[in-house]
Amino acid sequence: MDSTTSWKDYRILATGDGYKLEDFGGILLLRPDPQIIWRAEVDMRAYKGLHAVYERSSAGGGEWNILRPVPEEFFVNWRTLRFSLKLMGFKHTGVFPEQAFNWAKIIDMIQSAGRAVNVLNLFAYTGGATLAAASAGASVCHVDAAKAMCERAGKNARLSGLGDANIRYIVDDCFKFVEKELRRGKRYDAVIMDPPSYGRGPRGETWKLEDKIFDLVGLTKGILSEDPLFYMINSYTTGLQPTVMKNILELALGSRGVAEAYELGLPTADPRITLPCGTTALIRF
Repeated sequence: MDSTTSWKDYRILATGDGYKLEDFGGILLLRPDPQIIWRAEVDMRAYKGLHAVYERSSAGGGEWNILRPVPEEFFVNWRTLRFSLKLMGFKHTGVFPEQAFNWAKIIDMIQSAGRAVNVLNLFAYTGGATLAAASAGASVCHVDAAKAMCERAGKNARLSGLGDANIRYIVDDCFKFVEKELRRGKRYDAVIMDPPSYGRGPRGETWKLEDKIFDLVGLTKGILSEDPLFYMINSYTTGLQPTVMKNILELALGSRGVAEAYELGLPTADPRITLPCGTTALIRF
């Protein structure tokens, strides 16, 4: 399992009983996590300074239970990048801290290329991978079906000193956008995607990862440049092993490049526990 220790103002303080206690720059949140099936060794709900708990509903979803005033906006920093966070639906805050491991890889690959790099980031959310690529000097096309996520990504870029970076923000269904880029003859040196398990596009398009991902990866093969740099895909779908994602990349993209797959994780305050947080498959061409 690969994990990052480079966060300075984000920590997992405790885990157990289906929850993780997190410190986002001084804002303490208790959020559910389906991977945490062990017993808690401390009463996290009684933790001093706890701001909010995301309470799960038996009908699905849930809501935030605010225990102490939470700012409308709070911040965390990773290297030179700064992220604006807030309490959002479905337990989200606006950042997936485990992805910092991949951001570091993206920066290293782009900086090591020694040339101009054009990146397509699909299902780009609030822009962590977009900002990593832009900070390394790449031009980036950031695509997400949610206008609010693209707007937040733009704000994060400005907070990170990348307001003038070469980033295009596109609100569109990712599948349809790739089809349009194919018709336009657009080419990219690198593709990043972080697709949800389930989702809907801006016009009601439905998405289920197991049904769509192989076809989407195959479609993006046509927009890779003649000298591509890398292709990275993330998954949070329970039961979808890293090797499955690696197989998809190799079958859909052909035998070029060197493929790898790994499980992402986050360290916790307990040195015995690393929290699993999804999978990544990567081809370096």
